[in-house]
Parts: sequence; C-alpha cells; structure tokens
Amino acid sequence: MVASLVSRGLDKVRALVGLDEVPAGKVLDDIRRQLRECAEGLGGEVSARTRAARLAETYLQLDDAGRHAFLKIIALEFGPDPARIDTAHARYQSAVGTPAQWDAEAELRAAMRSRRIRILTQFNAIPQGVKFLVDMRVDLLRYLRDDPELQALDRELQARLSAWFDIGFLELERITWKSPAALLEKLVEYEAVHEIRSWQDLKNRLDSDRRCYAFFHPRMPLEPLIFVEVALQEGLAGSVQPLLDESAPLQDAGRANTAIFYSISNTQVGLRGVSFGNFLLKRVIEDLKRDLPGLRTFATLSPMPAFRSWAALHADEVSAAFDDKDRKRLAGAGIREVPSPLFQQLLDSPATWQDPALAELLRVPLTRLAARYLVHARKAGMPFDPVARFHLGNGARVERLNWLGDTSEKGILQSWGMMVNYLYDPDAIENHVETFARAGRVARSAHVGRLAKTA
Repeated sequence: MVASLVSRGLDKVRALVGLDEVPAGKVLDDIRRQLRECAEGLGGEVSARTRAARLAETYLQLDDAGRHAFLKIIALEFGPDPARIDTAHARYQSAVGTPAQWDAEAELRAAMRSRRIRILTQFNAIPQGVKFLVDMRVDLLRYLRDDPELQALDRELQARLSAWFDIGFLELERITWKSPAALLEKLVEYEAVHEIRSWQDLKNRLDSDRRCYAFFHPRMPLEPLIFVEVALQEGLAGSVQPLLDESAPLQDAGRANTAIFYSISNTQVGLRGVSFGNFLLKRVIEDLKRDLPGLRTFATLSPMPAFRSWAALHADEVSAAFDDKDRKRLAGAGIREVPSPLFQQLLDSPATWQDPALAELLRVPLTRLAARYLVHARKAGMPFDPVARFHLGNGARVERLNWLGDTSEKGILQSWGMMVNYLYDPDAIENHVETFARAGRVARSAHVGRLAKTA
C-alpha cells in the first residue's frame, strides 16, 4: 500500500531532496531514514530541529498521495516494539508485590511509548511547528475515512494536541476593529454560523454594543482557535436578522442587561476532539460581568442545524406535533393529511416562509416539534442536535424557542427558520453540567418542558 502511494505521490520529493532520477523506493528509504533519525533523537538540539524542519518542508512539498504515504510510514513503522512490550510486561508481572515493582512499571511504560510520539514532539519544537501539526492532522482526518490503519497515529496526535492546547496555555483576547488586519481577515474566513459579507458587516459586529472574544495559543498568535460574537442589549433576542442588520441603530452598552452569544465558531479542523469551547464561554461571562456590571442575563441565539434533517426521518413525530386544531387550520388551506405530499410541498416551498398567513399555520405545531427534538431526540445517547450537545454539555438550559428567528436561506433549509435561546445561569452551570453528564437530562425552562410533553 505504501509503495503504491509513493509511486504516485513522491515526484516532488525527488526534486526536493535532489533525487529526480532516483526510483520511488529510494526516495521512500530516504524519508524513512530521516524519520528514524527523528525518532532516535540523534545529535544535539540544533541538529534535531534542523532535521525536523527539513522533514516538515518535505511533507509540505508533497502532493496528496505523497502526504498519505508519509503519514502511513509513521503510523505503521514507528509504533511500539511488541517484543519489548512482552518482555517488560513479563518482568512487571513477576515483580508485582516486590520492591522491584515500581522499576518494572516504569520500564513497561517506557516500552509502550510509541516512537511516533517522539517524531511528533520533534515537529512541535520547530518554528511554526504547532501550526504544522494542526494542519497535518487535517490531512490525517481526511485519509482516516478510508484508511483505518492511520487510527493509531491520529489517536496519538490528538492526545499530544490536547496536552499542548490545554486551557492553561491558552490566552483569551478581545478582538476589536483596531486589531491587526491579518486577524480580522481570519474572522471573515473562519466565521461558520452567519457569513460575514463585507468589511462593513464585520465592523458592525465589532461596534461598541458588541464584543468578540477568542482563545489563542502562544505559538499561533494570529490564529484564533475559537471565537464568540456577543450582542449587548435589553432582553433576549428572538431573531438574528436585527443583529446582523448593518443599518440598525447602535445600542447603549451601558444600559444593556443581556449578553447574547449569537455566533460561536471553531476554526481549526485539526483540533477536532480537543475541547475548550466551554472554558471560552465561562471566561467570557466573567470578563463581561467585570466590565459591564449591569449585565444580568447571558444567553445564546443559536441555530438548530439538524432539526429539519431529523424531522425528515421521523414522520411519526411530525404527525404527532399537529393536534386537531392545527389539522383543521391546514384543512382550510386544502391540506387534509399530515404527513402527505401536499403537506411536504408546503414545508418545502420558499413562498411559505414569505407568506405570514401560511407560516402561521405551522408556527404552533413546529414549535412543539422543535421542543421535543431538543429535549428528547437522541443520537448515540446524546442530543441529536450538535449545537444542543455543545451548550447543554457546557451547562446551559433550553430557555426559549424562536419562530422564524433566522429567515435567511440557510436558516430555512436547516430548521424552517427556528432558533433557540440557551441560557447560561452562572449559579446553575455546574449543576446542569453534572446532571447532563450523569443522567443525560436536558435542562429546560418550564415553558419548553410543557411544549415537549404536548408534542
């Protein structure tokens, strides 16, 4: 497998290492030799960094097949030595209960340490090495879909990144219109919830009645890892369009009693599985409370990105959300069965959401359906909705559902425009985290709870 990848993917490496006329197998041997030297840590610190930098440069010059081959070599050829593990394990078993047990345990632990970790650590030591490893994992995750032999390398790389991106190493910074242009460009590039359409749009999101915070790693100073956009206002927000309206009047931040987190974006695909979003929100709430003592309520205005796709798979749930009154109203519009092809046409037609009378026919039953979806729908034992998993796992509660909270094309396609407020009560966050983790209970307001029961 590796050989076939190499033959298709290492032409650039040949040129890079001055081996244009050398067969692919020789190039493969040269890369393997460099990896072995990295794993063995030959030479001093300067030589190790130079070797790792050369390997990183080699990797970056490869095409996709070549990178796959490179990672495959690390995954398959630089794991722990099974024979050494067997020997160390036998010694440990023999030493249990004796004074030699602890030395035997240390020997077993050393035997199980993979040489892959030594290579990754060498990369981490070079300039831009942290960013290199994060980007390399983006490739690794892609290849992993069809190549399970890379799983061991991915697990080790994720473990290393989790340690290197521990919350204790991260720095919380407020981003303003006066931040470096290169950083502002990153916000535009990485915004994942509500697209930033222009510089004026970005400026609106960074105005005096807004806040934007991000976590940074010291080794990636202009690369936000995750950022949150906040609107300061009076009361909960029920629609995102006014928040994104560049012509909307400026609010007086000093009179605000509510902070609305309306967009949270993870930026680094290579850090998938490395969680720090919950720490971000807690730190932001602390920062806002310190700077704006008048704030009493901290909540999100969140999308429900999987609501419509879930409903498409649960026709019985959709039908149960419509009571006799709802069905009579639909019958007056010529729709006598739920579900039915005609009913589906009503849901799928863009005209429905632009016509207040048609949309009103669906408001109450779809709000019931959304409540049941958030409170009861599960996937692998967790809430079906990914945004719900994030906020509920961080200690929020489902506070309020907002009909036509996002009337953009994306909002209609995801959730028929439905949005949800998750409330972060600083005094209840830890309790909600505990009950959600222990029993999977979805914290919700009394109103949402009643809606979920009637669905």
